[in-house]
Amino acid sequence: MKLKILPTHLRDKTRYLAFQATSEIPLGRDDIISLISEASRDLYGAYGTSKLGLWVVKVWSYPSPEKNMVKGIIRCNREETNATRAIIPTITRFKGKRVVFQALGISGTIKAAITKFIKLNAADD
Repeated sequence: MKLKILPTHLRDKTRYLAFQATSEIPLGRDDIISLISEASRDLYGAYGTSKLGLWVVKVWSYPSPEKNMVKGIIRCNREETNATRAIIPTITRFKGKRVVFQALGISGTIKAAITKFIKLNAADD
């Protein structure tokens, strides 16, 4: 017996938030997930965070000797884009080191978020 997939008109509508993070130490996908979930819980609590429907879709790392830059995409519920966007600048520290998060923009699809805000080169994939 196969599970039925929800029809598109019954699914939650989502948006994709592109972000950029610059830090003193390298950040991985797991670090980004913990930073965002921790900041969300601090700002909105457990119930508020559950309404956001946050999910880290993709993370790209650009390590260099002088700065460690990470770009990525976060999925959230359509009605909660402003609340999700408010989480990003509250992240300032990771393991005692400085971190700067910036929201680059919001898009309706992953492809549009990548082409508009992430701007990948063919070699970066």
